[in-house]
Formats: sequence, C-alpha cells, structure tokens
Amino acid sequence: MKLKIIISCLLLMIVACKNTEKKKEELPPSNEEQVVESDWVELTKPSDWRGYNQNSLPSNWSIKDGIIECFGEAGDVGGDIISMETYDNFEFAFEWKISKGGNSGAFYHVVEDTIYHSPYETGPEYQLLDDVGFEEPIEDWQKTGANYAMHVANEKKTLKPVGEWNTSKIIYNKGKAEHWLNGQKIVEFDKNSQDWQEKRNSGKWNDFPDYGKANDGYLALQDHGAGVWFRNVRVKRL
Repeated sequence: MKLKIIISCLLLMIVACKNTEKKKEELPPSNEEQVVESDWVELTKPSDWRGYNQNSLPSNWSIKDGIIECFGEAGDVGGDIISMETYDNFEFAFEWKISKGGNSGAFYHVVEDTIYHSPYETGPEYQLLDDVGFEEPIEDWQKTGANYAMHVANEKKTLKPVGEWNTSKIIYNKGKAEHWLNGQKIVEFDKNSQDWQEKRNSGKWNDFPDYGKANDGYLALQDHGAGVWFRNVRVKRL
C-alpha cells in the first residue's frame, strides 16, 4: 500500500514539473526582451527619408515595399536623402547592392544647412562601390567599406559581386567607430585619436572645413549617378 502511495506521489510530481515547464515555455517575452527588440527602428518607408535641404523625397529616389532605390539621376553629386531624425551614438544596419561600375555611400553625423551642397561636406562616409567594375583608377580609401578618404578596409573584407546583396553596418559610440561588411569588421577608428586628427587635416578636406566636426547629425544615402538599392534598413540608438 505504501509503495502505491509513493509511486502515485512521484507521478504527480512528474506531471506537475511538466506543467510548470510548459507554462514557462508559453510565457510571453519579458519586458527587458521586448525593450531590446524595440530599440531597432526601421527606415524603409517614404516618410522615413527626405531630400537633403528639402522637405520631401526627391524624384531620383523611390521607396516601395521596403526597398529604397536610387535611380542615379542626380549626376556626380547632389540629390542625396537624409533621415528624419538625427543620431549621436547609434548602430545603423542595411543591405545593399549596386549597378555595374556604380558609386554611392552611406553617411552619418550629417549637418543640414543651405551653405552645404551635399552630406559629404560634413558627414563621414561608408563608401559603397563596384570595386571591380569601376572604370576609373581608384585608391584603397575609395573602395567599398572604407571610411572615405580616411581609413581603408582591412584584409577581412569580402565584397559580393554586382547584383548580389551585401550586408553592412556602421557603429558609432562616443567617438569609437566600426564599419562591418558581410559579417566582418573591416574598419575601426577612434575619432578622438591623434591618428584621426592627422588624417582629417592631411589636405583632403581643405575645401570642407566642417567635415567631421559634428558628433550628432542625420543619416544619409547618396545618389552619385548610379543605380543602388537598399533594404532592411534600420537604426538603433546606443
């Protein structure tokens, strides 16, 4: 009799444990998990972007079904678009592909003012380029992933062929910046370092005295006269 009672108690305990485990599995995400997920903000709608020094999206861009497309109709420079909000410390992630021989870029800490023609005059640029098919001779600091005219990509860089989607992200936090391409960190620098100051003052930016001065500003995508596409564009503040 006692043995039957012990067995019954053990069975009840097993059932109770299974029910408890099931309830745990069915619990919704914690508030902390929900907050982490909500940190990301998607920038994939027409209302998320506007032309630089403009109030609306220019005709050389289209945003539809989550795809941001640049037609490359603005010429060599001009016609860029910027985010609606400014960001200081952030992680900016996006996928992109470019047309054969194409040139474009993603900027941050862009200052908007009519005294400037384009975002490149104030904001650092994550260069986007068809490294292989670009017709003119190019330096390493002009190639994809480089901090344009400042820091070149390292040996971990792997660029997919034209027409295929690449995955990129820019991380900036209290002066420290990282450029990532297809899962690899390919550029890293400290804006507060002497190295950055020396590169900044080496002569490239003599005509643009406000380049890199701001630590807060708009995100921007460039029309450099080539077709380029972006998707899964999102940002989170750090």
